[in-house]
Amino acid sequence: MSSHSNSDKKSDAPDQWLDKTLRPDKWNEYIGQENVKNNLQVLLHAARERGHSPEHLLLYGPPGLGKTTLAHLIASDLGSAMKVTSGPAIERVGDLAAILTNLGKHDILFVDEIHRLNKSIEEVLYPALESGVLDIIIGKGPSARTIQLELPPFTLVAATTRIALLSAPLRSRFSGGVFRLEFYNNEEIAKIIERSAGILNVPIQKEAAYAIAERSRFTPRTANYLLKRCRDYAQVHKRDFSKELIHESLNNLGYDALGLQYTDRHLLSTIIEKFNGGPVGLSTLAAATAEEEATIEEVYEPYLIRSGLLERTPRGRVVTPHGYAHLNIEYPQQDNLL
Repeated sequence: MSSHSNSDKKSDAPDQWLDKTLRPDKWNEYIGQENVKNNLQVLLHAARERGHSPEHLLLYGPPGLGKTTLAHLIASDLGSAMKVTSGPAIERVGDLAAILTNLGKHDILFVDEIHRLNKSIEEVLYPALESGVLDIIIGKGPSARTIQLELPPFTLVAATTRIALLSAPLRSRFSGGVFRLEFYNNEEIAKIIERSAGILNVPIQKEAAYAIAERSRFTPRTANYLLKRCRDYAQVHKRDFSKELIHESLNNLGYDALGLQYTDRHLLSTIIEKFNGGPVGLSTLAAATAEEEATIEEVYEPYLIRSGLLERTPRGRVVTPHGYAHLNIEYPQQDNLL
């Protein structure tokens, strides 16, 4: 379990490990996701009192919301070692067998992007999760035989950005709970920025932290990225870390007042200029913007919709009056949804 304080982190963490440095290592440092956090603490406390490993857990939600951080906090809370891997990294059954047989008693196995796990590997994982055994097949054909290895009690903490791609059998193995991480609000993001600024030795006032939060797309990872870029801008230009500097540096990076970048604005302006504000189908929009359909649907659309700039209707994508106003384009009087 880590015993470093924030001040320790400031003094001994090189800049290339900043993402790890800014990661909370205590529950009271983890801001937001109160419902998930409270439920996990109850589950972990009960497991500690019984002297058992917690049941297997699944964390899901958009990227950058703190799934990996929660996994580290779970291991820290239990005083357990944590082995980290990812779905794409486990290519063969032997890879999984090597990982599982090297786990110690009550260890945490964290598998990121578990939806990308090969289906044949899933089949081997099921008995390990349910019964604590690993079935290994030796040989081929009629002479093949199965050896069953006993595994120490462990907890699988899995993370995914696309829970719909998990197979139903795998999803059902997470008896400890399936926890969804929600987007943050600007107040929570501002608190995260103030905490990160303290670790980075950057003096920042509340209004300046909030100015970054407004452009952070409700995501802590983006907030910390923007804070670091503003710090670089202030250092290079030998200026104080003010609200004006933040606006200037983020504008320079291409982030507007809502955190939109060039591609986000291009998507909206294309719908307005080429398709009269919509509705327009996804494949047509992808062709018009030279973006892949999956990229539009998974990367750009969620934030535009959440911000009220874009609507997804049965007939296609439509720019809202708020989207027109954000681009300083007059909204036409006719109802584009009819």
